[in-house]
Amino acid sequence: MVVIKNVSAKEIFDSRKEKTILVSINTNVGIFSASSPNGKSTGKYAAKIYKKNLEQDIKIIKKFSDYFSKEVIENFEDLRRIEDIINDFVGSNTLFAFESAVLKAIAKKKKKEIWELINPNAKIFPRLIGNCIGGGKHSKIDKTPKACPEKSSTKIFTEGKKPDFQEFLLIPNSNSVKESFEINKKTKNDVQNILKKNDKNFKNKKNDEDAWTTSLNEKEIFEILKTLKIPIGTDVASSTFYKRKKYNYENPMLKRDSEEQLIYISNLIKNFNLFYIEDPFNEEDFASFSKLLHRSVYPETKNAGAKKFPKKLIVGDDLTVTNYKRLKKAIEMESINGIIVKPNQIGSLLKVKEVCDLAKNNDIKIIFSHRSGETEEDILADLAFGFQADFFKSGITGKEREIKIKRLIEIEKSLR
Repeated sequence: MVVIKNVSAKEIFDSRKEKTILVSINTNVGIFSASSPNGKSTGKYAAKIYKKNLEQDIKIIKKFSDYFSKEVIENFEDLRRIEDIINDFVGSNTLFAFESAVLKAIAKKKKKEIWELINPNAKIFPRLIGNCIGGGKHSKIDKTPKACPEKSSTKIFTEGKKPDFQEFLLIPNSNSVKESFEINKKTKNDVQNILKKNDKNFKNKKNDEDAWTTSLNEKEIFEILKTLKIPIGTDVASSTFYKRKKYNYENPMLKRDSEEQLIYISNLIKNFNLFYIEDPFNEEDFASFSKLLHRSVYPETKNAGAKKFPKKLIVGDDLTVTNYKRLKKAIEMESINGIIVKPNQIGSLLKVKEVCDLAKNNDIKIIFSHRSGETEEDILADLAFGFQADFFKSGITGKEREIKIKRLIEIEKSLR
């Protein structure tokens, strides 16, 4: 058993150099730490990452440290004891980091891997999803300097362009995590060369998730990606550009209502054979998700059983925010057949389990996902494998992203 002697927390920086939290626990089997990432495009129904702010959560951890000194933790379900003490006093980032540190301690004591604490019989590895080209909130618009015509020594800046969609994804159809990782890295390099030829403004720059930035729009990007002979997808992140009942596109500038958005997304799926479509509508619009699912996925199925193996995924993220009630509503309305799971989005790993169980019981594919502001924490791989996720979305390159994929490869190597 694990006995928690004391708990502490401090600020660290994520991959975007923004502050996040690291929680450390001192136990009878050693000291263990874990950190939480930060997200930029966050659904409004997601749990608050801190109760008030980061500094306050750190103070609360220090204040409550002695409360854990008598707690004995032996298995995954015992995380309930942690939550009973602190759940109402801290945010989801803090709770996730705390529980992750506890799982590390339990695994050390039992001489097991973290994923074994969740499901010792786990066997199936998730397919990788890698962000190759980025836009939306994860990418900055390049400001190009030009000489002022009146004063040659003065420079003005003209705004560039970026895709309205947030992510353009590669999804190798391989049973090997290692092979998929190599495919994604090679393909990303190939895409770099293609962008050089097709985007006169391409400057070999990357965004928050280490994906290529470009001035091309989504259709121009899909034209490139469809030639790669690899399943592709996109995170539209449509809530980020939805305002006053319109989807406000910038590249090119136009507005679409919900019906026009439905037609547009449906055509993109058909014309570019998109396998994966995340958040194609705003976070309130369960009905439009449902229309898209029935229009683009269910007509391809020959019988009810075929729904278990969809040819396309309509995925909820901001729509469902790793929340049991939101997922239940999406299931009742037949809005999605895939769900993003971001553990720090809900904080409680027990609630993560509830969401995963509900998804599995209703043939909803599970995608464990990183965040745009990541840390070097690698527990996401153990959680994804332990909960038997169908997909693992953790970028392609970049230290904070590769460390998670390499951990998944390490697990794969140990079992094969």
